[in-house]
Amino acid sequence: MKQLTPNEFRKIMAGDKDLSGCDLSGWDLKNENLSNINLKDANLKGANLINTNLEDAYLRDANLEGANLINTNLRDANLEGANLVSAYLRDANLLSANLKGANLWDANLVSANLLDAYLWDANLEGADLRDAAGNGREIKTHQFNTWTVVYTKARIQIGCKNHSIEDWRNFTDDEVNKMDGSALEWWKKHKEIIFKLIEISPAVGY
Repeated sequence: MKQLTPNEFRKIMAGDKDLSGCDLSGWDLKNENLSNINLKDANLKGANLINTNLEDAYLRDANLEGANLINTNLRDANLEGANLVSAYLRDANLLSANLKGANLWDANLVSANLLDAYLWDANLEGADLRDAAGNGREIKTHQFNTWTVVYTKARIQIGCKNHSIEDWRNFTDDEVNKMDGSALEWWKKHKEIIFKLIEISPAVGY
């Protein structure tokens, strides 16, 4: 994997923007404009990409494990097969991004925008989907007064609580009450509606 100096990085950015296969692990790229860049197979593990513009970036098979992508613009980015394990994608814009086969295990997707994102065969196990805007297929989002309900084929996230659909169905009043002081009243009002919604409009498998 190619190592770069900061000067070499700037030279490439001023030229063809081809950083495929480069080792940028741990780099501070906060607020950089990296739109249309080629980062195929690049190593960005632990990189700081806060507020970075990666619109239309080519990140196929890139390693973004543990990368900080808060408020990052990944609109129309190609992240097919990318490693996003434990990546921090809070408030990230993933509108129309290609995440086919991407590994989002344990990723933080709080308030992320996933509208029209392509998530076929992506791994969303353990991902925090709190208040995320789903793509209407693998991830579906609905607002019910106090809390946003986000669900996949197998799980439901309500606020910070993420459990299997079956667990939510079987929680006792006491268990729900312990989640939040106002949770039980809300749950009794919306429980049947939520499960009916999942029945008539289930999320597809990922």
